[in-house]
Amino acid sequence: MSLRPLVPLLALGFAPALQAQEPHFGFGFNLAFPTGEFRSRTTQGPSIATVPPVQSTQTEGFDAGFGGQFTISFPIQPTMAFRMNFGGQSTSGTRSYSAGYSRDDLQHNIFSLAGEMQLFLNGGANRHRGSYFFFGPSADFERWDYTYGRHDSWDYETYDRKSRMGANFGFGHSFGYFAGRFTMEVAFHKTLSGNDVAKGDPPSADFVKLHFGWVF
Repeated sequence: MSLRPLVPLLALGFAPALQAQEPHFGFGFNLAFPTGEFRSRTTQGPSIATVPPVQSTQTEGFDAGFGGQFTISFPIQPTMAFRMNFGGQSTSGTRSYSAGYSRDDLQHNIFSLAGEMQLFLNGGANRHRGSYFFFGPSADFERWDYTYGRHDSWDYETYDRKSRMGANFGFGHSFGYFAGRFTMEVAFHKTLSGNDVAKGDPPSADFVKLHFGWVF
């Protein structure tokens, strides 16, 4: 008995399974809310040239940031997928002094390359559907911009660049049953290296991230 007539039927039968193993592409927007010393920290400031000299304090912090991300999710099992995450964001902040100096403006920009494991609670990895946890390391490329304004008479700008390791972990959910699904995620990002302030490193860029996007 020839199997040739069955080939088209077998191809049709396996087509959904093969299609389910294809990677899923996603994109969307992020809102980032700094935490810890990234949100606010107070340190010793410059001395005020008075008699006797007065030691000031300085407080710096960052507000909510805005950015976006592009993801590629590769299903491995019905409950597991590996995701590549390319994302970045920009966050503005200020540095104020207790006395003697005007406020400085701060800017933090970060671009991250992350590899994350996704664990789907209902076996929806093949379709990227339902609820899932995700976690994994990230390579963070950061830039800190400082605009100094002293006594409202002059100002200048400097910047620092830093490449550090970080980690992401969070929870997400994909809504819908069609080709394009709406996705919401909440995640926490933690800086793991290059954050020793005593050695002159900038503080950890720790933040809670809310993501709203689509996956296909």
